[in-house]
Amino acid sequence: MRKRAGLPAISLCLLLTGCFGAPASGGGVWPGASEDSPAPVVLSFWNPFGGGEGEFVERIIGDFNASQDAVFVKQLRLESNEYYARLGTALSFGSGPDVAVVHADRLSPLVKAGRLSELDGPAEQAGFRFDEIDAASLHSVAFGGKHYAIPLDTHFHMLYYNKDILAQAGLLGADETPRLGEATPEGFVRSLKQIRERVPGVQPMAVNTPYFQEPFLDLYYEAGGDLLSPDGTRAAIAGDDAVRVLAFYQRLFAEGLSDLNDKTPWDSFDQGRAGLWFGGVWEAGHYLANPSLNVGIMPLPPIFGSEAHWGSSHTLAIPAYATDAKRDAAMAFIKYFSEIGSVVWGEAGHIPANTAVMTSAAYQALPYRKLFVQSQRTVKPAPRTDKYAALLTALSEELQSIIQNRAEPASGLAAAERRLNEILSN
Repeated sequence: MRKRAGLPAISLCLLLTGCFGAPASGGGVWPGASEDSPAPVVLSFWNPFGGGEGEFVERIIGDFNASQDAVFVKQLRLESNEYYARLGTALSFGSGPDVAVVHADRLSPLVKAGRLSELDGPAEQAGFRFDEIDAASLHSVAFGGKHYAIPLDTHFHMLYYNKDILAQAGLLGADETPRLGEATPEGFVRSLKQIRERVPGVQPMAVNTPYFQEPFLDLYYEAGGDLLSPDGTRAAIAGDDAVRVLAFYQRLFAEGLSDLNDKTPWDSFDQGRAGLWFGGVWEAGHYLANPSLNVGIMPLPPIFGSEAHWGSSHTLAIPAYATDAKRDAAMAFIKYFSEIGSVVWGEAGHIPANTAVMTSAAYQALPYRKLFVQSQRTVKPAPRTDKYAALLTALSEELQSIIQNRAEPASGLAAAERRLNEILSN
């Protein structure tokens, strides 16, 4: 058995090519330390990864723990709707995770408040190279010329389609890609009506009503919309483009082309009860592994005029309160996740931020990944503002109110814009 190393060897280890060895399988459970083998540094890793992503994260953590003996990672998985509230409280009190997932659009207020460690020095000591990360992702974690997180991926939505349902509806081509007619709202609705007429008992399209701000932004960005004014001081979601997009979704609900009351639309698609679904790339590994689901994936159709769409990015950050030993250990794990774990993360469906992994033959050979990379190029990044989290929460609540109460789009969006402007002005 390989001798267990203590933490002082981590920095040297990270500078040696292949120090971690090949990824191992299993959970990497630490069996305990003997007199001549120091106990590892134990890291608490907080993340919101559930559903289809969770199994891949468990593989990465297990592989890391089994690949070396100086660091042992334990994860705390929190529900996504409570994750940032708990993380923010923990960071402010200086007691919480040793390494944490932070979406790139959530970094700014944490950096401004001094809650996160600057990582340029620790990364250099660990042998981690920022130039191995794609430029757009790297820009998202840079503040004042310094980096405060390591990007893991870009994630966004694709159009998932049930091949069996589309074939029955007469909307599947010989190459097993959809034939959805002209790329306009009216053309898309005609296709959904054809599914309804020819395949009774299924939703033509499942819409993510529990997180409706995401499919709304997908099509709003397609239409050329922006969340904020160019100078970032005013909200910009009550114009004609936003009204058209919201009216489109309300039409789907009103005409029975999508079920407004479906609280788990991702399961409806997974169980073969929906023809189409704007789903995250992170769901690809799960759906493609479902033997009862004959699924295909393609970029979102540009029914509102362009290929722009919503997207975000996961990053790994280290709290400012971390000790030197914890920071070194966290960088060891982050380096592993980026350079080796990203292979598994790519299997989940995310676009790895590590360019060597993303451009590798193994990643490119995975099903539909070339289309994923194509769609990544048209992601519209979130505006950089300290108030993005509050703005997105408010937008989500206002949109929920509009669709659940069947409010008139123009007046509903005007009220939402006023609320966002109040946030921006305070």
